[in-house]
Order: sequence, then structure tokens, then C-alpha cells
Amino acid sequence: MKKYLLALVAILLLGHVHAQDDEITTLILVRHAEKAFDKEGDPVLTEQGEKRAAVLAETLEAVNIDAVYSTPFKRTRLTVEPVVKSKGLEIVDYNPFKLEDMIQTIEESRGKTLLISGHSNTTPAILNMLLGEDKFGQLNESDYDNLYIVYYLAVGKAKVLQLQYGEPTSIE
Repeated sequence: MKKYLLALVAILLLGHVHAQDDEITTLILVRHAEKAFDKEGDPVLTEQGEKRAAVLAETLEAVNIDAVYSTPFKRTRLTVEPVVKSKGLEIVDYNPFKLEDMIQTIEESRGKTLLISGHSNTTPAILNMLLGEDKFGQLNESDYDNLYIVYYLAVGKAKVLQLQYGEPTSIE
């Protein structure tokens, strides 16, 4: 509960920063929630993952989000689905194999707040591309509770706040 409140306070502060400088783009990045096993390679969320997706929507309830991006996989889309439903938005797909295109989309979204749902490898890769340095490594396969808030001006001019949301996940 304490982490949930901390995340909410930090996110609410984003609006204050956003209002002062419309050149700052605010990004909220998450890795998809807990996934079920699927031999076809495109799993849905587990019950625990569905709960985490609901907590994400609750956490972001007071945040004005302009657009939501996700890779075209079920698990990433289902993670942000409660957010888009509560805000009346649509999910825009991005290609996880062409992350430069996502960076270009971010560049074209000056002053907006974007929610981006990715994977254990794409989420840290986007963070590193924004920072212009290799600071974040690939997430552990059992790590689902990270929520990254990025204040972005340009490549190399970004600040990242790393929080957790929902039930803590156990890192194997």
C-alpha cells in the first residue's frame, strides 16, 4: 500500500512539471503484467496479471494520459487495456523490433503524457535510448512490478524515476 501511495504521489507531481514547461514529455513505461503459458507464443495474462493491470489503471486514474502505446502482443495490450477503457483512449501498436520508430513517436509528442507497454527487453531498451546511455539491463523474467516515469526533453536529456506498483514480484 505504501508503494502504491508513493507511486500515486509521484505521478500526480508529473502534472505540475508538465504544466510548467510544455516541452517536457512525460512517459510512463511498464513491462506487461504476469503472463500465462502459451505454446503458440502470444500468451494472455494470468489472473495475477489481470489484477496487476487493474492496479495500473487505479494508479494512473488521476493522471492525464494523451496516448497509450503497446507492442501488438496480447500480454502487453491486456496490461494497458483497463487504462484505455477508463480514459476512453485506444491502444496504438508499436513495433518492438523497430524501437527507433517509438523514439520518433516520442519526439513528435512534445508536451504530452504517454503510457508505453513493453517487454523485459524493450522497456529497458527504450529507457536507454532516451537516456543516451546503457543504464537499464534486461528485466528478469519474473519481474513485473516496475513502473518507470520519464521526464524527457531530448535524447540524453531525460530523468527516470523507477517505482513499483501492485503486489511485489519475486525475482528469481
